[in-house]
Formats: sequence, C-alpha cells, structure tokens
Amino acid sequence: MRGRTGRIARVALVLAALGLVAAGCSSDGDGESASSDTTAAEATTTTAATETLDILVSNDDAYDAEGIDAVVEALSALPDTNVVVVAPAENQSGTGGNTTPGALTATEEETLSGHPVTAVQGFPADSVNYGLENVVEEPPDLVVTGLNEGQNMGPVIDASGTVGAARAAVAAGIPALASSQGIDQEPPEFEAGVEQVVAWVEEHRDALVAGEADVVVTNLNIPSCAEGEVRGLVEVPAATDMGGRDYNAADCTSTEEDPPDDVGAFNVGFASIGVIPSEPADG
Repeated sequence: MRGRTGRIARVALVLAALGLVAAGCSSDGDGESASSDTTAAEATTTTAATETLDILVSNDDAYDAEGIDAVVEALSALPDTNVVVVAPAENQSGTGGNTTPGALTATEEETLSGHPVTAVQGFPADSVNYGLENVVEEPPDLVVTGLNEGQNMGPVIDASGTVGAARAAVAAGIPALASSQGIDQEPPEFEAGVEQVVAWVEEHRDALVAGEADVVVTNLNIPSCAEGEVRGLVEVPAATDMGGRDYNAADCTSTEEDPPDDVGAFNVGFASIGVIPSEPADG
C-alpha cells in the first residue's frame, strides 16, 4: 500500500504542475495571454535602466595636474558615467573668470593616468566654453572643476580660476561643482577630496540626469589633514572676510562645532560646501 500511495501522490503532483502550466498559458478575459504580462514587465525593466550621467571636467592647474587626474579617474570608474576632459594647456591659477577674445586653439593630450583630454590655449573659463562648443555633442549633465591644488574660500573665490570655470558652465545653463583641495599640508591629500566629490555626484545623480538639478555653482573645499582625518561635510556660506584667521590652518583634531562660514569650517577640519554667486562681486 505504501508504494501505491507514493505513486498516487507523485501522479497528483504531476497533474497539479500541468494544471499550473496550463493556467499560465491560458487567456484572460481580454484574450491576452500571461506571456503578454511577462513581455510588458521586461519592457518596463528595460525602460527603467539607469541613464548615463555625462560630466565635463576642467580645472585651472592645467590638464596634467595631479588633482584633475585623481577626479577623472574616480568619476570614470562610476557606473553609467561618461567623462570628457577639457582643461587649460598651462597653469592658469588665479585668473578668475577671464576669457580670451577671438578663436581658441587646442591639442589632444592625456592626463597623468592616460585619460584623453583636450588642452586649450586659454583661461579656465575658455576651456569650459571650448568644450561645450567644440568637444561634446550634447550639453553635459554636470561640469566638475578641480580638484584644485589649494583651497578657494571666502575672499579668494572671485580670483579662482576653478570657480571661474564653474561659473562659465552655469552661464551656459549647466550645474557646476567647483572642488578644491587644501594646501594647508604638503602634499595635498587628493584622496580625501576625491571622496567628497564622488559622494556629491552620487547624491545628486538622479536630479542631474533628469535635468532637475539647480543650475548653480556649488563650491567644495576639503582640508588636507596632518593629523586625524576630515571630520565630515558642512554646508556653510562663504566668508566675507578673513577676520584675522589663518587661511592655511586646518586642525582636523579640533572638536569645535557649528563653524560660521567656509574658512571657519576648513580651519577646524571640516570639508565645506555651499552655493556661491554665479558672477563675481564686481561683475
């Protein structure tokens, strides 16, 4: 009896399985098969696939600087991210938003790690303008400038070529992130800056790809810590003056909280971030 009962049970299981298959292939009330639902689900999945984030990277330290190379390598490693590099052929630090009248010339070069770059004979803002007009086929979702070798905070902002390049992007209707690594310690700790840049890009990726990000200049400054490590990221306004503070003094072991501005944040070991005017104060 036990053997016969086992066979009956197995037959029942087979019939049940056949019934499920038949049900899956049967038509519903509208005459559409379940396979149509499967096809629709596959189509939905395909439609929801991640879109590519297009980034133009530039700087003011020149195309062969260490900071821009570190950023390009990290951003290029992100999934579904396309990075194009257009930067000055020579160091243009401190040139603000200056531009060159007339036609610009450029050559094809490589960053320190071998990433293709268009090197422009001109200012940082020229590089961004040239890239948008002559290199990319479609406007990018974001322009990243830096990592600059040296912080760009408070009263120094308007003189910064890193900021000037970012402002050129915003003038063209593209969100921009100006990023600078502190030279309070030598050599600059670009790894810490890269971490902050990548985190910002990942946080804002969806809005950037959807074209919903604010078209503003976001200014990011990261200290290089002799002791300890960057204490975190704080959103603060740009300092209006130095107020007797040391521009090159970051103490990452500090326990001070609630800094009033970017210089104050930098001085006590925080990376600072904030939206700054899209034009210089005298512009």
